[in-house]
Amino acid sequence: MHTLERTMPLADGELFYRQQGTGTPLLLLHGLTGTGEDFQHLFALERLAETHCVIRPDARGHGRTTAGVADFSFRRCALDLLALLDHLQLDRVCAVGLSLGAMTLLQLAREAPLRVRSMVLVSAAPRLPEATRASFRAFAATPHGAAEWTAMRMQHVQGDAQIQALYELPAKFADDPADVCFSSDELRTMTAHTLIVTGDRDLLYPAELALELYRGIPSASLWVVPNAGHCPVFGERREAFERTTLSHFEEVAP
Repeated sequence: MHTLERTMPLADGELFYRQQGTGTPLLLLHGLTGTGEDFQHLFALERLAETHCVIRPDARGHGRTTAGVADFSFRRCALDLLALLDHLQLDRVCAVGLSLGAMTLLQLAREAPLRVRSMVLVSAAPRLPEATRASFRAFAATPHGAAEWTAMRMQHVQGDAQIQALYELPAKFADDPADVCFSSDELRTMTAHTLIVTGDRDLLYPAELALELYRGIPSASLWVVPNAGHCPVFGERREAFERTTLSHFEEVAP
């Protein structure tokens, strides 16, 4: 099934997204330094598009989206998604978020709970402990080799300044005390049928943080993947993740 490649205007640039299929709207939100293309490694997209309208945006600063990261926040990314839903005239969607995408999805569910019918949060957290902030700062300060730069240039097509800005983003996360800060009262306002996925050895967002989300979001279930780290859904776990995700969405099919 043909994939449409489109852009939508934002105040500071354009949001690039891919759209494929018809049926239940499904947002797929990639992780940091990724793009919407990453989901070809998680889902059989052609088959998925037979039953869903699959929408894969590139987050601001990523891939082919020209809106930048000067004032990047997860909330800002969520507002971009709200603009996209309005642009596409979609009242409610199902959604999958990976890490950065999952944090953005949490923000969307807080900003506009009725717009999210069902969601899957892979490697998300309601807050950033100091150890996580320290890891973010260390990543931002880490040199990146030639092979990594080459791989990044394949995805992020607006030049090395774009890639350098992405490498520096985690330091922004670390220094923002308010962006990732969900109270128990705020979590209780989220009405989406929710699946939370975490690796039991995730050093960035420890499983205890996923448990806080599970206890806070009213309609939530928790999948702790054994012997797994951050974003534990690729490779040998791909098929189980795809099967579990689609089953989760079918539980609230319209």
